[in-house]
Amino acid sequence: MNLEGLEMIAVLVVVVLFVKVLEQCGLLEAGYDDSVEDELELSAVRHRPEGLEQLEAQTRFSRKELQILYRGFKNECPSGVVNEETFKDIYSQFFPQGDASTYAHFLFNAFDTDHNGSVSFEDFVMGLSILLRGTIQDKLNWAFNLYDINKDGYITKEEMLDIMKAIYDMMGKCTYPVLKEETPRQHVEVFFQKMDKNKDGVVTIDEFIDCCQNDENIMRSMHLFENVL
Repeated sequence: MNLEGLEMIAVLVVVVLFVKVLEQCGLLEAGYDDSVEDELELSAVRHRPEGLEQLEAQTRFSRKELQILYRGFKNECPSGVVNEETFKDIYSQFFPQGDASTYAHFLFNAFDTDHNGSVSFEDFVMGLSILLRGTIQDKLNWAFNLYDINKDGYITKEEMLDIMKAIYDMMGKCTYPVLKEETPRQHVEVFFQKMDKNKDGVVTIDEFIDCCQNDENIMRSMHLFENVL
């Protein structure tokens, strides 16, 4: 896999792969039946999700789509929540040639919006709604949050480097040409300078979105989310 340009679109591409992994694991099922209709209200799980009507209002999924998502989610996660180890297991299976644990950690934190150490069904569908059905602004805001590791509202060069190293570690032997040890830092230097318009050493959300919206590769990558579910 050629990594030219991956630095800018990796977040979006890898999340699409995450959705495909969920399909393989049975979290996203292809069909539904009428017996699913009241599962959100009737299922006895440790974490009881919000009602369908509320989730339908908060996301861009229809009632039937939420039913499909929940049935798969409940089958894989009877307790009603997903922990970080589950994320790591999913990515280690999908990227056996590399080490996906660090990227899975960052992705888990992006889905765990209330930072309680677990991803509930609400967290799951709210994130998917943004990534699959959200506006470009929504998706870029989500991506910024992933890069902003310490959640202080800025992306530093070291945070960007941490994400890039995690992605390269995950891709492992799939990269072509084979990466040199200094490659992630060299690429981050280029893209960070491009994003940090006022040269103050940090990238704000406005700088991040402006740079991404003016990059043709990123705009094309948005289409990867169409028809995933």
